[in-house]
Amino acid sequence: MISDFRSKHGQGRVTLDAALTTIAHEQAAAMAAKDQLDHDVLGRFNARVGRAGAGRAAENIAYGYDSFPKTLDQWINSPGHRRNLLLHNASRVGVAGVKSSATGRTYWAMVIAGDYEAPKLTKPVKQAAVAKPKAQTKDACRLKILGICL
Repeated sequence: MISDFRSKHGQGRVTLDAALTTIAHEQAAAMAAKDQLDHDVLGRFNARVGRAGAGRAAENIAYGYDSFPKTLDQWINSPGHRRNLLLHNASRVGVAGVKSSATGRTYWAMVIAGDYEAPKLTKPVKQAAVAKPKAQTKDACRLKILGICL
């Protein structure tokens, strides 16, 4: 569903990623356990998503919707969430929903990420070979005139 939305808006499709799904599930479960909608319930997003190895990532959260299609529709109609869904160069996504045992509300988290390619290393610039002067022995030059050994 996310890929279809992205395709309709000129962005590439995304594939489900196990690491991002784990990060999303941990976030949704922590929000459900505390019954609190909060991006930082487990710590700052950058610290949590770092282990996925993406160059860029974004997170959407929500609660109260009983299905993912309803949650996605809410994100599509929210400018900030929509911007995350359309994250440029995103190629992977993880989504999770966890129900609060206290209230029965479902907490949702989505992590979308891209730029996984390692930066290309530039080839080292070859340095011109510098000829090393030949070691001279004491006896090699008895008389030096204008830089010429005799």
